[in-house]
Amino acid sequence: MSEETRNQENAETQDQLDQIVSLKKGDTVKGTIVKLEDNQAYVSIGYKYDGVIPVRELSSVQLDNASEAVQVGQEVECKVVSINDDKESLVLSKRAIDTENSWEELEKHFADQDVFEVTVADVVKGGLVADVGARGFIPASMVERHFVEDFSDYKGRTLRVKVKELDRENNKVILSQKEVLEEEFEANKQQVMADLQEGQVLEGTVQRLTQFGAFVDVGGVDGLVHVSEIAWSHVEKPSDALSEGEQVKVKVLKVDPEKGKISLSIKAAQPGPWESASDKFNIGDVVTGEVKRLVSFGAFVELAPGVEGLVHISQISHKHIGTPQEVLKEGQEVQVKVLDVNLDEKRISLSIKETEEAPAAPAPSPRGERASKGPKIDLKDNPNVSLNNQGMSVTLGERFGDKLSKFK
Repeated sequence: MSEETRNQENAETQDQLDQIVSLKKGDTVKGTIVKLEDNQAYVSIGYKYDGVIPVRELSSVQLDNASEAVQVGQEVECKVVSINDDKESLVLSKRAIDTENSWEELEKHFADQDVFEVTVADVVKGGLVADVGARGFIPASMVERHFVEDFSDYKGRTLRVKVKELDRENNKVILSQKEVLEEEFEANKQQVMADLQEGQVLEGTVQRLTQFGAFVDVGGVDGLVHVSEIAWSHVEKPSDALSEGEQVKVKVLKVDPEKGKISLSIKAAQPGPWESASDKFNIGDVVTGEVKRLVSFGAFVELAPGVEGLVHISQISHKHIGTPQEVLKEGQEVQVKVLDVNLDEKRISLSIKETEEAPAAPAPSPRGERASKGPKIDLKDNPNVSLNNQGMSVTLGERFGDKLSKFK
């Protein structure tokens, strides 16, 4: 071995000795993961024995296993937590360095309000936890645009977030994915609304049901189908006719970009009941219907969903009635005859009495029988009245002749 080579080796040995001598608590060192156990990782930093990173010092979030944070062969930067050469104990912390390095980046994210990705490390009470160098917390109300009841399947998911709150002194980092989704939704909504045209027919998905209608997703934007626009027949509440997740065809009734509202109709996207009424109802037909409404001038009878005809009060009964309520009630099933059909005006005239047999007319009185029901007068014993025509004439002439002569 040459003198030069010997001197070089001595210099390297001295450098290693200098490193060993200068290593102390608080120092920052770099090394490579050489071994993993459930609760710790071994790191070679070129020291006379390997350092150990306890699982709690691998990440700012709670881990079940060291392999969740690092892999064998991975290069890491750590801080010396403690060193004891007598016991060959060198405890390191990756978390301490990661936290220090992360704050500058987090402060930049906070200032710029830009979007970055995080992986959900844990699901805790009240929200989710992500390792962003420091412990990042995503409150349950800031995860999605909609309410989420169970977050159990969120662990391991990648979310796109913004920094909502930052407090380095208290090591507090609040993140929000909801804000990212809201901004994207609004941008998409404006684009979709700009492309929508009144009268356009689209495929949509029922997202939510309320008492007053249904919200239907049409291209990432929700439009409202009012309960009166769900079907041609009467719908008491939306859940009677629709279910969440159902695919429906809708017609765009109105688009209001300023208010961000879209009015839709399911029934308008379907053939109207009057369109097929001409094939179903003809003059002279007798059909069954349901009394829907009673008004002073008659009754509206539903012949088919969305098709109502009017029975005028004069066509309800053969006998005279003052109000339809005297013989009919809402919900009653009746037989009606079609008197007239006017599809252009969406009117059908009906009759109930023409489906019923008219009552028999009263029998005529026998000939010679008094029509009047007044008191019967007995003329037999009246001296002033003769029972024959001639006698009656003479008697009356004699009795009233002198008086009648005054008018001659």
